[in-house]
Amino acid sequence: MHTNHAKTALVTGASRGIGAAIAERLARDGFNVLLNFAGGADDAEALARKIERDGGRAVTAQADVTDPAAVARLFDNAEAAFGGLDVLVNNAGIMKLETLAESSDALFDSHIAVNLKGTFNTLREASRRLRDGGRIINLSSSLVGLLMPTYGVYAATKAAVEAMTHILAKELRGRNITVNAVAPGPTATRLFLDGKPQEVVDRLAKAAPLERLGQPDDIAAVVSFLAGADGGWVNGQVLRANGGII
Repeated sequence: MHTNHAKTALVTGASRGIGAAIAERLARDGFNVLLNFAGGADDAEALARKIERDGGRAVTAQADVTDPAAVARLFDNAEAAFGGLDVLVNNAGIMKLETLAESSDALFDSHIAVNLKGTFNTLREASRRLRDGGRIINLSSSLVGLLMPTYGVYAATKAAVEAMTHILAKELRGRNITVNAVAPGPTATRLFLDGKPQEVVDRLAKAAPLERLGQPDDIAAVVSFLAGADGGWVNGQVLRANGGII
C-alpha cells in the first residue's frame, strides 16, 4: 500500500499510443497512475518501470473494458494500490475502417463493445466510486465533426460517447466532479498509421492549418490540463485537439 497522498488516475488502454503518453504525462504531473491494458502486458510493464524510474508511481492492471466485472476489479485494483481513485481517462478504443455497406456484424459489434459499452462500463463504475472533486476525461474523435467516409461505425460510437459526456456532467451535480471529452484529429499512432498509404498520411498531415499530424504528447497535454488545477472550471465540454482541421 502506497502511503503517499497524491491523487490517483486510471488510464484505460495505456500500454501504447495516446494512452501511454497520457499515463506518462499524468505521472509527471504527480498523479499515481494505474495503467490498464487489454493485451500488451510487456508494453504496460515497460511503461510502469519507466514512470517509476522517472520518480512517479505506476501499477499495471489487465482488464477488458467490455466486461463490467473486469472493470469493477480495475477500480478495486486502484483502491488496493493507492487508496482510491480521483481521475478516470477513458482511452481504450478500436478503429477499423469500412463503408457502412461493407461493414460486417463483427466490425459493428466490436466497436460497440469496446468504444461504447467499454466507456459506459467505466463511467458507470466511476459514477459510483470516484472520489468527490475528481475528473472524468473521455476520448472522442474529431471524426465526429469531420464525418469522413469509412469512419461511420467508429464515428457513431464516439458521437455516443460525447452524448454520455454531456449528460454525466449534469448527473454528477453536487460532487464537484467534472466530465469532459478530448477529441483528437489525425495523430501519429500505430492505430492511425497502420494500413494507410503514405500519400493519405501526408494529405491528412497537411489538412490542418498547423500542417502536421498530432503527436500523442499533444493530446496528453490537453488531458493534463483537464485533470489538473487549471481545468477545474471546464465541465461538460468536448475539446477538439486537432490543429484546426475542423
